[in-house]
Amino acid sequence: MDKDRPETLPLLDRIHSPADVKALSADQLRALAAEVRSYLTECVSRTGGHLAPSLGVVELTLALHNVYDIPKDKLIWDVGHQAYVHKILTGRRERLPTIRQHGGLSGFLRRDESPYDLYGAGHASTSISAAMGFAKARDFRGGRESVLALIGDGALTGGLALEGMNNAAADGTDITVVLNDNEMSIAENVGALATYLAKLRMQPLYQAAENTAKGMIRGLPVGSEQVYKAAQAAKHAATHFATPPHTGLLFEEMGFTYIGPVDGHNVESLINTFRHVRHLRGPVLVHVLTVKGKGIPYAEADSRTYHGLAKFSPDDGKVESKTAGVSYTQAFIETLNDLAETDDQIIGITAAMPDGTGLNKFQKLHPERFFDVGIAEQHAVTFAAGLAAEGMKPVCAIYSTFLQRAYDPIIHDVALQNLPVRFFLDRAGLVGDDGGTHHGVFDLAYLRCVPNMVVMAPKSTDELRAMTRFALAYSAGPIAVRYPRGGSPPAPPELGAGGAEIEMGRAETLRDGPDVALIALGAGVEIALAAADQLQAEGLHATVLNARFCKPLDADAVLAAAHRCGRVVTVEDGVLQGGFGSVVLELLADHGLAVPTARIGLPDHFIEHGPVPVLRAEAGLTADAVAARARALAGRTPLSGNGSSNGQAKSINGAAKIPSPVGA
Repeated sequence: MDKDRPETLPLLDRIHSPADVKALSADQLRALAAEVRSYLTECVSRTGGHLAPSLGVVELTLALHNVYDIPKDKLIWDVGHQAYVHKILTGRRERLPTIRQHGGLSGFLRRDESPYDLYGAGHASTSISAAMGFAKARDFRGGRESVLALIGDGALTGGLALEGMNNAAADGTDITVVLNDNEMSIAENVGALATYLAKLRMQPLYQAAENTAKGMIRGLPVGSEQVYKAAQAAKHAATHFATPPHTGLLFEEMGFTYIGPVDGHNVESLINTFRHVRHLRGPVLVHVLTVKGKGIPYAEADSRTYHGLAKFSPDDGKVESKTAGVSYTQAFIETLNDLAETDDQIIGITAAMPDGTGLNKFQKLHPERFFDVGIAEQHAVTFAAGLAAEGMKPVCAIYSTFLQRAYDPIIHDVALQNLPVRFFLDRAGLVGDDGGTHHGVFDLAYLRCVPNMVVMAPKSTDELRAMTRFALAYSAGPIAVRYPRGGSPPAPPELGAGGAEIEMGRAETLRDGPDVALIALGAGVEIALAAADQLQAEGLHATVLNARFCKPLDADAVLAAAHRCGRVVTVEDGVLQGGFGSVVLELLADHGLAVPTARIGLPDHFIEHGPVPVLRAEAGLTADAVAARARALAGRTPLSGNGSSNGQAKSINGAAKIPSPVGA
């Protein structure tokens, strides 16, 4: 058996492009769907990845590529969790075993990966707005191609999706929104829109009326104006007649021609529907019902677990055991739950990520104080601001990369009013296999410049517990705690000494040496300690300062270390531009302290997917790199490149020298 294929796949072996899909009969397409599911499951079992979302759209993807001429016709995917089948059908089948692996296929859409990936995606709710742009560009050119936005019902809870729909409907743009409705985002969907879609699913008369209307459409000449007029009149009348009072036809009232609900696993029905839909004019919404994890029993039964997961057994779905020990997420939620037992003002808020942030455990204990607002980060933050204004203690637990979507509410609704909202930013720093769309590397830079904001980062899970207690007790304004995925390292012993209570703006000295000051934050502390060990073996003795706070910085501790050692290296797992190293440089410059200083952090380009240690090595964020920079500052070796793009400044004063790229 070929190592890249689980079995002989006679139809799949014939698929090299969407043109090959068009040549298949309905029976062959059904057989191909089974082969795709088998191949997809086998590949993802070896690499990990987003299994259940892609299993749910096999027939839908086959139908779209059968009917439309992509990439001439424009298919814009939302997020990309469900695009693995699309990759298989567009010439990337042989590379699927590399998905999310270093140097392999991305787990999301990438314009530079394939001409069939027309628009990149990794965050939700973007497809309709992007498709609107494609459609208007077509209109300006006088084109006639179809433009489709494929979006899940979970992503439809995002405000951006509704903004795009509103604009498309008001403009009357020829655009087709394909709503993949599986009743899930990652966890179950929440909110009024989810309830509305559920009502549509449960209306047999509605579906019967839809089928009658579509039957009338089928009897008309394809492409004629009669199709559009008959579709509008028949469907609008039939569906309004069949729908119970007060249910409301949201999409029709918004200005979309509504088609559906359609069985998303009947490939023949899907093909027939899209063949007629492509000739309709104006904004159209096709409502497709799918089952997340379809065709693989364990994925259907537990689509939350199999949404995105590590390696697993394709036979029984058993997931590889995770690394032993307590993760940062566990440390946060365990501490929060302990505090919430005696403080009924604590409110937990997340944006469609209850499992990933750990708040699902808070929900079980305090369901009345838990809010999953859906994929709506702006709302989450402004909702928290309202709670804080009324004396509650809202905790916004949101991934670092997703909080970027709520930057204006952070400034306008929280910080400007100096409201005590507690932000807990999971997945800070490099996160690994999800790549550039998910690395949480910008938070230090985008939060430290906001007035009234306190920004912290723990060196260990024990220290995160202490910071969680500190944040919940702090009521003078907004505060953010950012922490990485996974757990803290078992050694060196200094990392375990993080249980001491936190004092506002106070750093912690872990090593005391006269030769160089290594000033680190968060995950950078472990790297700095390992570098200090290397230097000590060579006779260079380092002070290692755990800053704890990016803002406010412990000025006394940093200046004292800089004065004593005469040279400084900063270490952080965020972008160098405007990050923690910049905070230290600014402090030294403000005090006219001309101290040779080097910064170790992430360079000024987007970092690809891969194992975190590999990505750190490529970026120069390692103990070896820190030690090399310290040696160079101490005159032990020439200052030279280490393969990174990190900046360095040889002297700092009121007009600090502009850092130059290492190796330039």
